[in-house]
Amino acid sequence: MVGRNREREAGKGPGGGPALAAVVVCVCLAGAGCSGQGAAVQGANAGDPVAVLHRAADRLVDAKSAKTRTAMEMASGGTRVTIRGEGVYDFRERLGQLKVRLPQDPAGASEHQPITELLAPGALFMKNRGAGVPQDKWVRVETASLSDGNLVTGGATDPFAAAEVLRGTRTATFVGRTELAGTEVRHYRGTADLARAARGASDGNKEALAAAAEGFATAEVPFDAYLDDEGRIRKVRHRFSFSNGQEGGGGTVDVASTTLLYDFGADVRVRLPEGGDIYAGKIAAGAVDGKN
Repeated sequence: MVGRNREREAGKGPGGGPALAAVVVCVCLAGAGCSGQGAAVQGANAGDPVAVLHRAADRLVDAKSAKTRTAMEMASGGTRVTIRGEGVYDFRERLGQLKVRLPQDPAGASEHQPITELLAPGALFMKNRGAGVPQDKWVRVETASLSDGNLVTGGATDPFAAAEVLRGTRTATFVGRTELAGTEVRHYRGTADLARAARGASDGNKEALAAAAEGFATAEVPFDAYLDDEGRIRKVRHRFSFSNGQEGGGGTVDVASTTLLYDFGADVRVRLPEGGDIYAGKIAAGAVDGKN
């Protein structure tokens, strides 16, 4: 909640190059069979893939928290860029912190300082946002107001929202077992429906996913998901598509968003900004391309 400091600790209690990237990060400002709780999943494919994927977000809540790395690849008009992020997430409190890095310019110089993002139920906070925002101020965005439900806007998909997309799984197949960063995982491939995911999502993601179902070019989201033997997501990759919103058309932007989760139970401390720390002024037009 704005105006309050919230600090949470998980894991200790019981049980056009950079221009395209910046536009996507700031699009909101220009217009996002388990046998029991915590038990290991048995068998080669753990039963019906659709049922397993529907439960994947709940298994993350059981795990309490994790460290995360993200990558968002965007392609439009022959231009392809990748935005990377790294941070931590508390699945019980729905709070996270990411450091998001925009790609370098062609000369190799950094186009933008890393953007610090705080993820909270229904809200995205960004610092070092640029576009005329003072460096010591945060920009606050209501995720339900974004046409993509903040699945794309922040340059990184909220880890729990990424998991809750799988609640909308309609079709899925078990591809096989493989290894990911030294951990045995089960690979699933399928398609999720965002409207269906919204109906089954937690209160913090319900409205945002419903907005994404309306705002994307299609509510159908192809995905690849990798789950460990406790049913926890270790890696999930979604493929989204949306209109770039430019005058005269210009086609769509294709996005592949990848979320990696590891070090479950890691300590997470997220302090949301006070009301006085949130920028209330006008965002400078044209600054999103890194020129201002």
